[in-house]
Amino acid sequence: MSTQLISEEERAKLEALVEELSSYKGVHTELITIYAPAGSDLNKLSSQLVEEQSTAQNIKSKTTRKNVIDALEKIVRHLKHYKKIPKNGLAIFCGNVSKSEGKTDIRLWAIEPPLPLKTKLYRCDQVFVLEPLKEMLEARDRYGLIVLDGKEATFGLLEGKNIKKLRHITSGVPGKIRAGGQSALRFERIRESMRKEFFRRVSEHAKELFFDMPNLKGLLVGGPGPAKNDWLKEGSLVTALKNKIITIKDLGYADEHGLELLVEASKKELAREPITKEKETIEKFFKALARQPEKVAYGKENVEKALSLGAVEELLVSSDIDKKLLAELKKKVNAIGAKLTLISVETEEGIQFKNLTKGIASILRFPIH
Repeated sequence: MSTQLISEEERAKLEALVEELSSYKGVHTELITIYAPAGSDLNKLSSQLVEEQSTAQNIKSKTTRKNVIDALEKIVRHLKHYKKIPKNGLAIFCGNVSKSEGKTDIRLWAIEPPLPLKTKLYRCDQVFVLEPLKEMLEARDRYGLIVLDGKEATFGLLEGKNIKKLRHITSGVPGKIRAGGQSALRFERIRESMRKEFFRRVSEHAKELFFDMPNLKGLLVGGPGPAKNDWLKEGSLVTALKNKIITIKDLGYADEHGLELLVEASKKELAREPITKEKETIEKFFKALARQPEKVAYGKENVEKALSLGAVEELLVSSDIDKKLLAELKKKVNAIGAKLTLISVETEEGIQFKNLTKGIASILRFPIH
């Protein structure tokens, strides 16, 4: 799988397409999927589809036979619009998507995927084959998160805008004692041995979780006190992972909350990442709402009025909004040369934004009231 990534807008479009195509199931095997990588011969592909039409004459069911042949014919006609296969390849989905037995609704979808296609495929089935597109949706940068102190370590993952806790372990190392004497020295030796064993386990878990992880761009490390630095000196972390450490941050916690603090503290290092850009956009909206309320509009009705007046500078939309409404808003945004930003519902800020605005808001070029 390519390590290239796709933009948030491309991801939203692809997710919507995959969701739509997943909802169709043929009454019979009459849904056609074609994947043609870049460099595929268009003439050969058309010839193959004409041959498939001849083969389809052998289908026993008259209705299925007609639907498959009609779908193949529709694809062949569509291919005439291309001079060559696009640079990322071509994915075509076509067939009878009617949910009623005996009724026909033959539809065709054709896209150049956002990443290069590696799969070459022709299949006629009851469902569309969507795995290559789903793989593209999984292609995004990931950052491993490790927060620890002397008592515990928590491992997490930053993927896009989502912070996910992966694992939590405790050290079992007892606190220091004040008493002196030989017993205190023996206790300290035991304590030090347990501490080293804990660091070793942290390194083992880090290797298990992150060493072979696809699209791992780097590791962020943090926690209170010196434990994190001691671990990096003493914990035998494999060199390949040590080299992936982007930053080490002083934090107040080493639990799940520490993961969120680590991402927040690493803003500078993550400046180009979606989660940071999104937080900055939401912050900009809330700041304008507090200081210059005339420079924002939120709620569907107010935002659509602002769009109709050409007043929108940036449109903010929750990522789980109705897909048809999103498509309509995109057209209006493009028509006035405004910017559209999708706001995740996976972050606290994103949830706060949705609760206040019902998922639609805008920063304005000029007041509309």
